[in-house]
Amino acid sequence: MGRCLKERWGLALAFATLVTGAAADGDFGHKILGTVGLDAGSQQPEGVYAGDRYIQLNADRYILQNGQTAPVNDLSVRAFANVFGVSATTRWSEEGPYYSASLAAPIAGLHLRSTAPSQEVDQVGLGDLYIEPLKLGWRLPRLDITTSFSLYAPTGQLNRKGLAQPQWSEQVSLGGTVFFDDARSLRFSALTSYNIYQRKEHIDITRGDSVQIQGGLGARVFSLFDIGVTGYGLWQVAKDQGSALPAVAYGQFERAAGLGPEIGIMIPDLRSKVTARYEWDLWSRSRLEGQVLVVSWSVLALALGESPQ
Repeated sequence: MGRCLKERWGLALAFATLVTGAAADGDFGHKILGTVGLDAGSQQPEGVYAGDRYIQLNADRYILQNGQTAPVNDLSVRAFANVFGVSATTRWSEEGPYYSASLAAPIAGLHLRSTAPSQEVDQVGLGDLYIEPLKLGWRLPRLDITTSFSLYAPTGQLNRKGLAQPQWSEQVSLGGTVFFDDARSLRFSALTSYNIYQRKEHIDITRGDSVQIQGGLGARVFSLFDIGVTGYGLWQVAKDQGSALPAVAYGQFERAAGLGPEIGIMIPDLRSKVTARYEWDLWSRSRLEGQVLVVSWSVLALALGESPQ
């Protein structure tokens, strides 16, 4: 095998391990796409909420910068996380904005296998802590607007097992939902996020900043079901840097786009909602290509102010 080919599959596997390691370690805001859909830009009513979200990413190939599939034989990647979170939303005044804060912690796992090169990883542990100290939102009759700041703290156990070096990262988001009827049923939602990565703690590598867009088009049917189509896009807008960055990694810019269905079921008696979403990567560069499944459950634990819609 020539040097070029060795570098290519070596780079592919290294990036596959990095990507899935970070994803499994709770880095949801910028690594696992598809985690939000029809409600991406919606402002939730006042109250205290609790919820659980299961995320699973499956992939069997890595797409290089030039669009070709990396020559890694029998590549199989499954990354998952079960995230429990709490959030609270209140309103400063009757005409003022909504204020929200959230906290979430995942249990994450990664299984990675390939035969050439021979590699197998199978780990489970605590993921990185997600903290959203500030989210502002406005609810108008036919328009919701949200903006937020959040960060990921490198608390994950998988980092300590060599799957991904610890790093802090921040996320600034702006989004909204347009409602096409007075009942706020038919709607289009979108959330744009800018991710800022700090230098990894034990190695001189800093990932390039990225922009992602998530959202969807759907409707509420019989006041009980949310049905629609959701999608996502990711663009790395700054190059990776650092003295420890492999030479073959220079100039690699991550890109992705995907699409899939979503269905949500309201359970009024329990003041809760169950949502399932399944999306496929339609296009990708310098990253794994596969599918993501997201199943979430949320409950209004304590109502404050107006009733949820």
